[in-house]
Amino acid sequence: MIAVVLVGGEGTRLRPLTLTTPKQLLPIAEVTMIERVLGHLAGHGVEKAVLSMGYRPDAFLAAFPGDRCAGVALTYAVEPEPLDTAGAIAFAARHASVADTFLAVNGDVLTDLDVGSLVEFHRQRAATATIHLTPVEDPSAYGVVLTAADGRVVTFIEKPAAGEAATNLVNAGTYVLEPSVVDRIPAGHRVSIERDTFPALVAEAKVFAMASAGYWLDAGTPATYLRANLDAIRRATPPAPGARRGDSGVWTVGRPVIDGDLIAPALVGDAAFVAGEARVEDAVVGAGARVLAGARVTRSVLLPGAVVGARATVTGAVVGEGAAVAESTTVAEGCLVAGGSRVE
Repeated sequence: MIAVVLVGGEGTRLRPLTLTTPKQLLPIAEVTMIERVLGHLAGHGVEKAVLSMGYRPDAFLAAFPGDRCAGVALTYAVEPEPLDTAGAIAFAARHASVADTFLAVNGDVLTDLDVGSLVEFHRQRAATATIHLTPVEDPSAYGVVLTAADGRVVTFIEKPAAGEAATNLVNAGTYVLEPSVVDRIPAGHRVSIERDTFPALVAEAKVFAMASAGYWLDAGTPATYLRANLDAIRRATPPAPGARRGDSGVWTVGRPVIDGDLIAPALVGDAAFVAGEARVEDAVVGAGARVLAGARVTRSVLLPGAVVGARATVTGAVVGEGAAVAESTTVAEGCLVAGGSRVE
């Protein structure tokens, strides 16, 4: 099966990390977001993906020079201008001459969805479009989807007022689509699949939805990007290829040098260094990153090559690639430190 993967956004919510790197190429526990998305799809029979790109397409070409990622063959469709979700899906599908049932997914959504079950649900109902739904605690920030008993979509409610939603099931950003959906989307125009295409199909009773309660995370905000990293190291399975779990429960990749204290869950990447009297807890220390003497890193992510100076404290934050936190400095909850910068 072919999947269209939307990776064209500028990732404004994750600035400054995304000023130079598309968000789907940011690492999650040493594996890029796009590799995690495509690896999951590959496990459910996807052999080819069309990346619908807009922002920094050169970065993807450089990252995957062999036009393969996580075992999936890649085709690139670079939008001449932003076309919104439906416009981008249609542009990519036409570019790759998609002529059969296909998947469309958001490149910043991490999930353990059984994609095969979603496709089977779609085919059993002879649907034109099928949407994956997921339950959330607060649906007011999402598009709520109301369905009939057979899964047929009745209506969409965009961002209902807090406490007033009729359901907590929201659009989870994975779709099974027939080529006829592409035919309905005018070429070269900005069209939203959520606000334009799906509501038109609902009026014709051609849209279905299937809910599942498994893992799901939109990793496109500072809080959820951090959570994605911490979720990866809190699981029992290796969070990255080649990761080994020591007796203390801490994951290591390659040959880091660890003289300080590591408290699980944690992951330390290849050639990283944790100095004596330093303490790392519930955190990711990327390849080549350094945590110097007396520093404290908690519930945080240090991207590759980052440095936390002696006696500095980093809590609930993300320190960008090659960035430096000066000694005795505090980086507080929710902070994003730009790659290559220095916090005095």
